[in-house]
Amino acid sequence: MKNAVPVVVDSSVIVKWLNSDNEKHLKQADKLLKDRQAGKISLYTLELAKYEVGNALIYKNMDKITTSAAISLLFALPINYSQMDEDMALDAGELAKEYSITYYDASFMVLAKYLKSKLVTDNPKHQKKQKDIIVIPIEKYH
Repeated sequence: MKNAVPVVVDSSVIVKWLNSDNEKHLKQADKLLKDRQAGKISLYTLELAKYEVGNALIYKNMDKITTSAAISLLFALPINYSQMDEDMALDAGELAKEYSITYYDASFMVLAKYLKSKLVTDNPKHQKKQKDIIVIPIEKYH
């Protein structure tokens, strides 16, 4: 995948791949995975996403077997998980303050900035105009 374009996805997108109940824009989410499988893009997210997605799955009121299967699938998805370093953490803090968003939300934006990639999200908080960061609402991914 030498020519694959890096794309950052946040937890709001990953959840769609694991359980479609009450989720919108599933075709666009599936297109991301198909593009990854075709070698057009490579997917990135933060380790933080594992915790956020796990929490979201718990609140979907699925039975134990379905929840376990979804969590196992989370670890099988073709996503590169990144750790934050100190510089990224400091940048996330500044971005969170500047745009009045959570540190969690700012962290995904910072990863996209560091990778010089786009952030695809279904989180409206990310969908404000940002300098140096291209944010694509999931419904506009094609």
